[in-house]
Amino acid sequence: MFAFKTLFTIALASFAHALTSSLQPVSVNFGSNPTNVQMFVYKPTALATPTPLIMAIHYCGGTAQAYFTGTSLAQLADQHGFIVVYPNAPTAGGCWDVHSTGTLTHNGGGDSLGIASMVRYAIANWGVDASRVFATGTSSGAMMTNVLMGSYPDLFAAGSLYSGVPFGCFAGESAWSSQCSTGELIQTPQQWGDEVRNAFPGFTGTRPKVQFWHGTIDTTLYPQNFWEEIKQWTNVFGVSQTPTANLSSNPQAGYSRASFGPNVQAILAQNVGHTVPEHETDTLDWFGLSSLVPGPAQPGTTIQTGVPTTSTAVPVTSTVPPVTVAPSPTGATAAQYAQCGGIGFTGPTVCAAPFTCKVSNAYYSQCL
Repeated sequence: MFAFKTLFTIALASFAHALTSSLQPVSVNFGSNPTNVQMFVYKPTALATPTPLIMAIHYCGGTAQAYFTGTSLAQLADQHGFIVVYPNAPTAGGCWDVHSTGTLTHNGGGDSLGIASMVRYAIANWGVDASRVFATGTSSGAMMTNVLMGSYPDLFAAGSLYSGVPFGCFAGESAWSSQCSTGELIQTPQQWGDEVRNAFPGFTGTRPKVQFWHGTIDTTLYPQNFWEEIKQWTNVFGVSQTPTANLSSNPQAGYSRASFGPNVQAILAQNVGHTVPEHETDTLDWFGLSSLVPGPAQPGTTIQTGVPTTSTAVPVTSTVPPVTVAPSPTGATAAQYAQCGGIGFTGPTVCAAPFTCKVSNAYYSQCL
């Protein structure tokens, strides 16, 4: 059994400032949910429009409520106007299914499908910006974040995971893999990359960028997993394992931040065990939400979508476009549940048979 220590013992300090709203259960049928993952949401009273979404995924032994009180994501949501959804694991021990074939396969089942359904529901019903959906988590939640990056690259723009393992590292009949947890599962970059690609073989779109954190003295999920994650995601993005930037004492003393181009970032924390304390504002930088404020984004507004402001690299920016729908590239079609239209969308607008493109709102249309 995964012997996780209890995290976030300073929950009261996290709530030094009163929140504008509260954590609420979502009791409606939000879509396919074979393992009965529960959905909780924090919606600030003032939202940015269109509204980004962060999926905040708790650790083994934790709950949605514990992760809500133990991190500052809700306070940051008040400040910036994004929505946070806190899934709650269906197992008695609160660990996520990151091992089954279903959860490691696009629309294949498992806990990951329940979480993906939450995202689709939020996009269709809450005005969520489908181009700005993110996931973060710690420990078992970090492993699930990695699963979502691999199994549902069509739904997520980026992930930030604290003390996890590579996608597919726990694959097998057992919910726990000692070979993976102790860092003894060593594969080539190509093998690790294939784990991700095989999760959604037909995917040809832009993959979510991935940031991962790990401690050098982690004895629950050994630090070798950090190096295997570097192999995996540099291979997925087709970039060198040699960092393009390597910053010491960043974001604090004892931490080092290696960037492998704009889509892969690895932070190693010296003399830190399991788990690395969450750096929520840094994660928000990675998601490009640090400058977000509640209210509508007008055409011509510049939104940061690139590297964290804590690095020396130049941030990548984009401009909010007018409401237009780009034509489908020749021969390209969108799969079931994929986006097929909306503000700034540049992918295929024709759905694969027998599905049709249904308009949810001005920002999102989906193949149903």
